[in-house]
Amino acid sequence: MAIAVSVTAQEKTVMHSKNSAISLVVQNNEAGNVQYSITYNGEPVILPSGTGFVFNKPSLRLDSFETIGIDSSANDETWEPVWGEVKSIRNSYKELTYAMADKKGSGIRVNLIFRVFDDGVGFRYEFPQQEKLGHFIIGDELTGFQLTADHTAFWIPGDYDSNEYLYNTTRLSAVDATKAAAKEPDIALKSLYGPDAVQTPLLLKTDKGIYINIHEAALVNYPVMQLNLDKAHLLLSSHLVPDAAGNKAYLQTPFKTPWRTIIVSNKATDLLASKMILNLNEPSVISDPSWIKPQKFIGMWWEMHVGKATWPKAGGKHGANTGNVMKYIDFAAANGFDGVLVEGWNEGWEDWFGNWKENVFDFVTPYPDYNIDSLSAYAKKKGVRLIMHHETSGSVTNYERHMDTAYRFMLEHGINTVKTGYVGRIIPRGEYHDGQWMVNHFQRVTDKTAHYKIMVDSHESVRPTGLHRTYPNWLASEAARGNEFNNAPALGLRPEHETILPFTRLMGGPMDYTPGYFHFQLNQFDSTRKTRIRTTLAKQLALFVTMYSPLQMAGDLPENYEQFPDAFQFIKDVPVDWDDTKILSAEPGDYVVIARKAKGRADWFAGAVTDENSRSVEFDFNFLDPGYNYQAIIYKDAENANWETNPAAYAIEKKTVTNKTKLSVKLAKGGGAAIALTRLASQGKRR
Repeated sequence: MAIAVSVTAQEKTVMHSKNSAISLVVQNNEAGNVQYSITYNGEPVILPSGTGFVFNKPSLRLDSFETIGIDSSANDETWEPVWGEVKSIRNSYKELTYAMADKKGSGIRVNLIFRVFDDGVGFRYEFPQQEKLGHFIIGDELTGFQLTADHTAFWIPGDYDSNEYLYNTTRLSAVDATKAAAKEPDIALKSLYGPDAVQTPLLLKTDKGIYINIHEAALVNYPVMQLNLDKAHLLLSSHLVPDAAGNKAYLQTPFKTPWRTIIVSNKATDLLASKMILNLNEPSVISDPSWIKPQKFIGMWWEMHVGKATWPKAGGKHGANTGNVMKYIDFAAANGFDGVLVEGWNEGWEDWFGNWKENVFDFVTPYPDYNIDSLSAYAKKKGVRLIMHHETSGSVTNYERHMDTAYRFMLEHGINTVKTGYVGRIIPRGEYHDGQWMVNHFQRVTDKTAHYKIMVDSHESVRPTGLHRTYPNWLASEAARGNEFNNAPALGLRPEHETILPFTRLMGGPMDYTPGYFHFQLNQFDSTRKTRIRTTLAKQLALFVTMYSPLQMAGDLPENYEQFPDAFQFIKDVPVDWDDTKILSAEPGDYVVIARKAKGRADWFAGAVTDENSRSVEFDFNFLDPGYNYQAIIYKDAENANWETNPAAYAIEKKTVTNKTKLSVKLAKGGGAAIALTRLASQGKRR
């Protein structure tokens, strides 16, 4: 359906979602400002909020519009991701397009496009090809999110360079980014831009129990949107990350901005199940993705974090030596892992951090004690692959000069996955990790690796916005505080961290969180270390299910896994690609319980994690196939388990269950539980 109408001042357009839960209102006020508002089941969620831009070139504030036409349409389709949490995804929405022209006389035209889903709203700006506007420079975006009350917020400080903060849970009125960041000495770069600034994805919860997630989708050729908070008016305003000159984006018509996304539900489980951000991204540009394979791997990296080895060769403890990596290859092959990540293999680590040089790494020169030819051949013989590590030390222009050579070098050695890193200040100087220049760099890496049929795991990168639908070779990102921070000397991680991340960072895409630690006091090789893993062992198993990623690294050392072979069995068994996902129960900051069905199999795996509080959770197995028995192997906290005093205490129990079974499991403080469910013969029969 399509309509074209003239709209007068104060006239408004209303669009309801197909299930009528979401209502969108778009209207012009008397000044010509186009505002939108959203209700959920009749309850206001976003009050009338502004739209528009500040242009630095041409010099113009574009926020007063004359509406020249309105179109509406609808869409309902189902598509299959290359990999993911479910086998197929339904994409059903109504679309509303406001065609507008600047009311102040410039003649510039812009379209405001809304998509209304059953679980939220996405909207973006489109600048069509036009005579009045060719090349232009964005000074800022004037999108607002006018909130209804002083909600509870799960937030991290607004920072142009880092998203590796712990989450804070406060009322909006208590947000203080500067104070929160001051407690985070483990973050080397702090590019804060104000005390009332936060990052997306931002989770809010109203006193009436409505969950609101604000983020963005399809971030391409545009800076990251962070948010300024006006506490007096409870207004969140878009804040785009600038470049060295203070400009936000350099654009050319035709152009579409990323989608601004608002996901809404009164059920935390439905929020986690949302696929709206993925649906707002374009279909895959890779016509034959058969070479893209989710994988589970181990890494020769934790040795450096705990003092067993070093990245640089100097000092006599170089970890990435031929003999040591061969041991990792043997361990991977013996235990069914797909690959081995090797860090510190290439020359340059002696002078890589803090000097901000252009040519620290060339990405093709191994240290003399690392024989990449023999190791590649050995890995191939053993049925596993090496995974390449490209740390750029922030020298991004240097990396771009070397990418073709580096990727050809990888393929020559049978390596088809790369972990990229961007620690430090970005070169060229003045650029930020989350600015337009770096967003475009990540896009260039994704395009280039796709050309060479290479998969990417990016660290210190922009947080995901669902682009893995369009570029499925971009399997995972870090883009949040991961498990490596357990070795940080100050705060490290808190037990609640893994119960917040699914509602925030993971809403945009998978995270390389590196779960699976079995040794908790990190002083094995340095008795002066006081750092530790802040979970139980059972929770580390559960994270393989609750922290979704198609690229999962078991983070601990092989010798630590060998001490607990029965618990390690779950890590060996759990898949990394899925046909279905059920969010069984959840509450941000408290607990998450998830079950997933293995790709192409009848078997399920479940995980539950809790915060610093002990609690009992229920696994309702009603998702299992009716008429079948399943063997459930339950890996759980022992009765005396506690993340602080007895983290390695666990118990393993076997039960026969059906789709009518409800199982209560007690989680220790900072604990969890993991369950492997294998389908047996039909009830009444034996396999």
